[in-house]
Parts: sequence; C-alpha cells; structure tokens
Amino acid sequence: MTATTYQPGEIQGLIKINASKCKGCDACKQFCPTHAINGASGAAHSIDEDKCLSCGQCLINCPFSAIEETHSALETVIKKLADKNTTVVGIIAPAVRVAIGEEFGLGTGELVTGKLYGAMNQAGFKIFDCNFAADLTIMEEGSEFIHRLHANVKGEENAGALPQFTSCCPGWVRYLETRYPALLPNLSTAKSPQQMAGTVAKTYGAKVYQMQPENIFTVSVMPCTSKKLEASRPEFNSAWQYHQEHGANAPSYQDIDAVLTTREMAQLLKMLDIDLANTPEYQGDSLFSEYTGAGTIFGTTGGVMEAALRTAHKVLTGTEMAKLEFEPVRGLKGVKSASVSLFDTQLNQNVTVNVAVVHDMGNNIEPVLRDVMAGTSPYHFIEVMNCAGGCVNGGGQPIEGKGSSWLGNI
Repeated sequence: MTATTYQPGEIQGLIKINASKCKGCDACKQFCPTHAINGASGAAHSIDEDKCLSCGQCLINCPFSAIEETHSALETVIKKLADKNTTVVGIIAPAVRVAIGEEFGLGTGELVTGKLYGAMNQAGFKIFDCNFAADLTIMEEGSEFIHRLHANVKGEENAGALPQFTSCCPGWVRYLETRYPALLPNLSTAKSPQQMAGTVAKTYGAKVYQMQPENIFTVSVMPCTSKKLEASRPEFNSAWQYHQEHGANAPSYQDIDAVLTTREMAQLLKMLDIDLANTPEYQGDSLFSEYTGAGTIFGTTGGVMEAALRTAHKVLTGTEMAKLEFEPVRGLKGVKSASVSLFDTQLNQNVTVNVAVVHDMGNNIEPVLRDVMAGTSPYHFIEVMNCAGGCVNGGGQPIEGKGSSWLGNI
C-alpha cells in the first residue's frame, strides 16, 4: 500500500487544534480514523493535513472545545439571502432534520422536517431536500452495481471491479484516495447526494426557479464537516460545464456554493431571529421536496445499502422485496454482512449477492480492504461510512452541552 498526497480544491486544513485550549488529554486520538493527530499525552496537539479526512470526529469528541473549523460560509450565505438577484437553494440532508431541533430545545432525535422547511423558507431559502437527490443516487448506484454484476457474470471485458464500494461519504472517498488508490476502480462512479443535488439545482432547477444558473446559490446543510471539502473539489462544477457546452458564457462556478453544518444552520436561524421550535410547518415549494423512504434512511449506517438492494431487487426480478425493511444491514455492529438470493430475470438464473456494511471506519475498515486487495473478499457490494452510526453522528452535528454558541470559535 502506497500513500499518495491528495490535493483538495480550495479548502485545506479545515480542522485545526487550538493549542491554547488543548489539554493533551488524547481524546481526539481515540476518534481519528487515520491517526492524523500529532502530539504526546499532556502536550498540545496538531493535525497532519495530509492524513486528515476533515470528518470532524475529533472536533465533536474534544471535551475542551479545543478543536475548531477554520472555514464558515455563514456571513456569505446571509448576504446571498439578502440579495434580491440571487436564488438561494437550501439542500437539507436527512440527518439534519433529526438533530437541529436540539439546538432549539426540542427533544433529542425529534423529526422536525416541516418546521425546518418553514424556518428556511422564512429565511429566504428555496427548499431542495437532499432526500430527493438520495433517490437519484440509489438509482445511479444501484444501476451501476447491476451492470457490473451482469458484466462480470458474462465475463465481459472492462466489466467493472467487484466488490463495488459506495461513494456517498466524502471521508471514506478521501481515505481510499490517500491510502488505497489501487482500489479506486471499485468505487462507484456515482456522485454523492449533495453533489447530485447541486448539479440538478443549477441545470433542471434553473428552469424550475426561472433563474440563470450563475444566479443560483446552492447551500447544502449537512451533518458532516467533510462535505465542505467535497464541495470545494474543483471537478465538481458539472452544471457550469453543461451550460458551457450549451452556449453559456459565465465564469466558472461550483455545483455546491456553500456548506453549512447542522450547528451553523442553527446559528444562522438564530441570527435571523427565527425560532425553529415555534415555526409553522411548511411543505416545500417544488418537486424537489418530494422523496421516498429509501432516500430518508441514507442518514444512518446501512441505509444506503438497504435502499440500493430494494432497487436492485426490483430491477432484477421485476417485483418489490417482500419486506422493504432489510434488517440484516441495520444496527450498530461495526461490520454487518448479508446475502440476498433472487431469480435474475435478465440473466435467467438464480444469483446470490453478498453485501457488507462498514461504519466507524477507523476501527473496522482495514480487514475488509485487505481481503479485497488479496482477492479473497466474499462481497459484491460494500457500503462504507466513516462515522460511527453513519451521518447521524457526523462531525457537523450538535455537540451536547455546547449549543450553537460554540460556533463563536469559528
């Protein structure tokens, strides 16, 4: 295994340790999946940027608030909301709606979708639920897996590598790029829901909003600090490339213009004197607020795999799964595995698909990858999420006892 130096887009050094606050307790080291924390016990620590995934697990688990984000788009987003010539599209991840209520005194894990829609509408956002884009991801990633599976069964050239890895988690993608670049062909070519949402908002969405794409400002609201790094990657300007190919002549722009964490969105609403807890529910303003239950479960470990299996089963057999809840991939075991046997109507034969779900990546992924490298992996499809429990425990979620005022460190 040869490590390579990964060059992200505009954002580097997203997570920093404030040496004046660091107590050298080493709590951060316990949660870092890549051993990127430098410093001995009792001494101030620093972060190796080449190893860091920007996942924020050290940040949310530091007991002294010594770890901080260095990039915040709050002021920029507020200015864009006040600009009458700009349409600001808020792209809301599934895990945000079950966490942001905590910042406004609501119960832990209370689902506040309607209230969040209402609060963001009051702030001036157009609503684009990232669940809509997660449904697109399911179709793309599931279809890609079926293509790879069939091509491998038929022995076709350039069939695509198996097992196929999911590509939704930016921390996982960066981990593979920097530590196991030889396995990049196994990674799904599908963009994450965040990046699909940005592209759709500035292509088809330009017609829906009746705006020039360069005047659409996309803001994703994510439970994940690493999504900021993902959005900044220079290759993620597909909407601009599309419009250039069709005669537009605007300066380059990203598919996602800004990323706010759950904590930052709570702070933004408070800065605008919007109380989420007392905001009337709102149903959304376009088809981008429509989605299925499959998109919703993306926010937890196993959710992407379960959604993809539902799609694959329907495509391969022509029928829905008898029970949509695929329980073997649920739960908090570090590595979960399951087999699905079905009659493939396209191949006209019975097939068995072996899948695995990995979360809390730093503690669980290495044995799985070693088997893939050795050619001994039993799996055809593997979901990987960096954070323990999946996105619901992302580095951008509320921090118990600190509230959104903690963002004053930014």
